[in-house]
Amino acid sequence: MKYRYFSLPKVLVCCCITATLSALSSCDSYLDELPDNRTELTSEKKIQGLLTSAYLSNDPLYVAELMSDNMDSYGETNPNTSRFADQVYNWLDVTESDNQSPERFWEDCYVRIATANKALEAIEEMGGATTETLRACRGEALLCRAYAHFMLANLFCQAYNQQTSQTDLGIAYMLKSSETLDDNPPRGTVKEVYELIDKDIQEALPLVTSNYAVPKYHFNQKAAYAFAARFYLYYEQWEKAIDYANRCLGSAPAAMLRDWAYMATMTQEYDAITQHYIDASLNANLMLLTSYSYMGIVFGPYRYLSRYSHGKYLAEHEDGEAENIWGSARLYQEMSTYAATNLDKTIFWKLPYMFEYYDAVAGTGYYRTVYPAFTSDETLLNRAEAYVMTGQYERAAADLTMWMQNFVQTDLVLSPEMIQEFYNSIDYSYSDELGIASTLKKHLNPKFDIGEEGGMREAMLQCVLGFRRIETLQTGQRWYDVKRYGIEIVRRVINALGVPERRTDVLRVDDPRRAVQIPLKPRAAGVVPNPR
Repeated sequence: MKYRYFSLPKVLVCCCITATLSALSSCDSYLDELPDNRTELTSEKKIQGLLTSAYLSNDPLYVAELMSDNMDSYGETNPNTSRFADQVYNWLDVTESDNQSPERFWEDCYVRIATANKALEAIEEMGGATTETLRACRGEALLCRAYAHFMLANLFCQAYNQQTSQTDLGIAYMLKSSETLDDNPPRGTVKEVYELIDKDIQEALPLVTSNYAVPKYHFNQKAAYAFAARFYLYYEQWEKAIDYANRCLGSAPAAMLRDWAYMATMTQEYDAITQHYIDASLNANLMLLTSYSYMGIVFGPYRYLSRYSHGKYLAEHEDGEAENIWGSARLYQEMSTYAATNLDKTIFWKLPYMFEYYDAVAGTGYYRTVYPAFTSDETLLNRAEAYVMTGQYERAAADLTMWMQNFVQTDLVLSPEMIQEFYNSIDYSYSDELGIASTLKKHLNPKFDIGEEGGMREAMLQCVLGFRRIETLQTGQRWYDVKRYGIEIVRRVINALGVPERRTDVLRVDDPRRAVQIPLKPRAAGVVPNPR
């Protein structure tokens, strides 16, 4: 069977893909035969080969983005939706399945975990990590196992916090390739899951190497440190987050950031920009993953699934085009706007749309994309957040300035006092009579202490979260900040004039729907569901 990839030309019409939805379900049998049944791992080369299958191939990007406050509804008169999208956007328990669904992601994570565990067992059977190659393989396997569990926990569990995580339901942490969910292992708690991820990361980091033919598609050293920085940020271990971000970014972090100024000089075509965004040679892209995903079409210049969209109102009031602390300065890479009947998108071009033919004659196949799982830009903002949480406001402001000057055409230098003054001058979102209007700022309700509203720490965090929202727009990362900071989200309908018309739902601070429901098949097999 041959596979071909292509990028769809930029158009402003409904995507005319002939691929059938049945093609998307052709991965149903990929759990039938685990990697450990297909090969005898008797050499270093075979273990290295196996580990290329320990990376996720189904992603939570669309689900996470659609659940976040980066999307608004354009109402039932917009026909460009699916039952799956309707369920995810409205935080319902998902019963539909495709390659973007929670069920696919759940299955894929545990397959990759089993693969990593098989590699670890094979290393032990060969006498342990006694060579440089086997040590590197052990580090890579531990990181793949930790990352898959980390992603599972952050989608299907409540956010980690020191107050409730000792009782909040976790996910089963698999330490052996022979373990399966059919054995109905206990879910444990979020605290226990994080402790095991911590253990895997600490064992892995001294072993990690960048000695790969294509390092950016593996857990190379910088990607490993970026993962550790994000993990310890979520784990509320701020000093460790700073330490690992420093190791990732090195002594010249500005040279590590994405070159938005250069991108502004490129041919401004969708394919050119998105292909450059995922270029493995860029310092900013620390680790790339390929995925069965339609992110490139949903967040490209197409109508596909456009009932739920990041439109002009969101852009102008909450993120990329809103009046921000940099004033009238322009972004290096402006947002692209598409407006027509049943189409309101204001987006950055980031992830490419690709199509993999399964049957070229029948025109069936899979939506695909490539995305950066870790970037230096996100790591810089993660360090800024950790600086804020340790009271190092000047250092946080320096990191925020570095990110801003790289993204925006400005020489403005931020100070903690300037940041506090700016954010205190803004009303909180949803403070209007109908509770639907947006601003740059939303109430923060984390379980950890951020001081009083209007105080220095809260204002600095507003800036960090706002910058990171722009940086990670259309990659799903905003959802995890929504969870960690207890940010309430209003669901509203945008009318024909492009403004919010009415409210349909609210995701409250302690809403159980912040943890995606365990998929139907695992629940039917005995996995304890999330409370509702």
